Amino acid sequence: MGYAVLAYDGEDAEAPARRLAARERHLQVLAVWAGDGRLAFGTPLLAADGRAVGSLMILEVPDEAGLRDYLAAEPFNNMGVWTRVETFPFRIAPLPYRPLPQPGAPIAPGRTHTVIIARDGTDPGAQDRRLSVREAHLARVRPMAADGTLAIGGAILDEAGQRMVGSVAVIARDTDEGARAWMAEDPYVTAGVWQETTLYGTRFAPLPWRPLPGAA
Repeated sequence: MGYAVLAYDGEDAEAPARRLAARERHLQVLAVWAGDGRLAFGTPLLAADGRAVGSLMILEVPDEAGLRDYLAAEPFNNMGVWTRVETFPFRIAPLPYRPLPQPGAPIAPGRTHTVIIARDGTDPGAQDRRLSVREAHLARVRPMAADGTLAIGGAILDEAGQRMVGSVAVIARDTDEGARAWMAEDPYVTAGVWQETTLYGTRFAPLPWRPLPGAA
């Protein structure tokens, strides 16, 4: 188990300048954390017009102390870039993911992927719905991890880190329409597991990423 950080930039006129001023230091910190495996994945959240409006960070750390260490080291957190930060226990699904871009790889000029943040229902039957179609969902996404459609995915867990209450998936779709079409065929959608979804565009930064759990 690890943790996910879902962070949002300020909405004031100076927000883009704050992000730009902290970006180089931010990337330096990410390179260290990615290189030693504590940061499994990180990516910006892009608005429809291409502006960065936040970040998704997925940490492979054993406890909340590791999460606190990351937030203390993260320039976007301590230089006023992020003004709202959500954290939650997270478990990466072990699937045959393709490698993330390494240093020296080109950075795409625009959106290449979509970040899906999905929340399950809170009714008494929510957990049973998820479990009833979980294997079908995994059977669908396993080959998609192998062919690069699914860059990373996993379960949002409750505060105790025991019960699955949502999902994060990052898929190779460069429009919301394409992402929704992909989602429409997933068992977690057709069976009503995901009750609330939010989409963000993104593109990846080349960093010394370690292989994800399950990757060849």
